[in-house]
Amino acid sequence: MPDWKDKLRCSFCHKKSTDVNKLIAGPGVHICDECVGLCHEILETERQSAEQHSGEPRLPAWESMTDEQILEHLPKIAAVQAQVDDNLHDWVLHLRTRDVSWERIGAALGMTRQSAWERFRSEI
Repeated sequence: MPDWKDKLRCSFCHKKSTDVNKLIAGPGVHICDECVGLCHEILETERQSAEQHSGEPRLPAWESMTDEQILEHLPKIAAVQAQVDDNLHDWVLHLRTRDVSWERIGAALGMTRQSAWERFRSEI
């Protein structure tokens, strides 16, 4: 299994941990200081806009995007999904090294013991 530090990337911009000042870990995801700054700007803009347009319904982001723009986002979304899935496999592997049962792992994931074993057994 590769060193976990080699896999650390921002889940939003996909920059490596070595390419940013700080990488903050969440449950299965990471965010870099640059994306946190961008999020702060977006939230501030949203807050100001909400004050001006309170009560108006909001459309999903894709409603204002072209087909090409949506298609451009798909690989990024797929990459984040793969990153989260890899991280989940690592957590399950760690639990198994602690002799946590497939039944408990399955229950935590909202699936049967058998489903958990079938999904994650190749990683063990």
